Amino acid sequence: MISLSIQSKLWITTLAVLLLALPLLVACGDSEGKAEPTEPGTSSKPVEIIIGNLTDKTGASANALAPIDMALADAVAYYNDENIIPGVKLKVIEYDGAYKPSNDIPGYEWLKEKGADLIFTNVPATPISLKARVNRDKIVLFTSGGNKETITPPGYIFVPAILPEENAYTLLQWVSAKDPDFPTDRPAIIGGAGWSTPYNYALHDAMKEYAEAYPDKFQWEGSYTIDMGFNWQTEVEALKDCDYVMLPIAMVNFIKQYRQAGYTAKFIGSSAQLAFLYSIRDARVWDEFDGTLFVLPSGWWNEDTAIINLTKELLFKNHPDSAEEIMQDGNAYIAIDLIYQILEIIAAAVETVGPENFDSQALYDAAQSYSQTVDGVVHASFTETKRTSMDYLGVYEARAAQEDLFRVDEEWYPVVRSPE
Repeated sequence: MISLSIQSKLWITTLAVLLLALPLLVACGDSEGKAEPTEPGTSSKPVEIIIGNLTDKTGASANALAPIDMALADAVAYYNDENIIPGVKLKVIEYDGAYKPSNDIPGYEWLKEKGADLIFTNVPATPISLKARVNRDKIVLFTSGGNKETITPPGYIFVPAILPEENAYTLLQWVSAKDPDFPTDRPAIIGGAGWSTPYNYALHDAMKEYAEAYPDKFQWEGSYTIDMGFNWQTEVEALKDCDYVMLPIAMVNFIKQYRQAGYTAKFIGSSAQLAFLYSIRDARVWDEFDGTLFVLPSGWWNEDTAIINLTKELLFKNHPDSAEEIMQDGNAYIAIDLIYQILEIIAAAVETVGPENFDSQALYDAAQSYSQTVDGVVHASFTETKRTSMDYLGVYEARAAQEDLFRVDEEWYPVVRSPE
């Protein structure tokens, strides 16, 4: 079992004790938590810290993001109910951007007007749209999306996960070094398909960059993207000779069409595709999906680790009727790992300056010194120049026999941040 500790605070110990001893309340979007009086016989109104969630409720990523929004609400409600940040009540307000980039700036401005102290978003294009504004306004934005451009030069955007470029570099390095199916007598032919979105462009560009840096290992076949449709026949034919194909984020139709055409490339993916794992089950294409490789920052549901065990505790206590289905649907609720990082950074800022003095500068300073240690190794961290937190990833394989994912490398694999 992985023992997890965080240098800023030993929150895992606190959470574990409280989860075993106390029931959790069912979380809603704006949960009302109550802080205990600071001294017997006195009362103090807690300082409200507002998290502005710029999400997608009605657009193309709504189904995938719903469990992430749920995880944010659950974690915030838990911190409030158990008074984990004394003197503070956390609150979430939401804006539905409907997966339309034209809504990013209006959504950001609306959240600001409503008092948001920080922004949270998992819509991939949104950090790109908001980079200039959050840096100008000095408002911290946390996201699992974005790309290298988003965080270069380092500013007010923090990624408590990894970038698509880091997914690509790390996965290709692992594949070339450890995959038993990797060709031994020639370079592996690789390519990618996906929607025409910043995330896919970044993922594919990084794959191409890595292949060109190691021509003895990889031959780049090409990046094939379409607007948000589901007919992949042209892209399937273009990638028919590949040894490895990076799947589209909404992957099920591509998988069906590629396998029905008789092509045999091994599929690869990042954590983004696994938010749509439910589509594999619903379309009954587990056999076609068998053997797909993924790199993941936070582990998988069937592992016995501190963060996974605590995530399941929160899920089953708050959503007992739907917990099993949420787990089968994919990894979206495991985003509670990155949400914990955000909440611990808030807690560190409050501890440093006090609840009344909390502001964006305090949050920014706390974020830059955050670190998380797993078994004596720094597993996630930010610095004054480092804006993606995860330092190690797990490598997993889809197995049709069990209709689940399983770790294929027992060791956490170091994140590769450049192809060189």
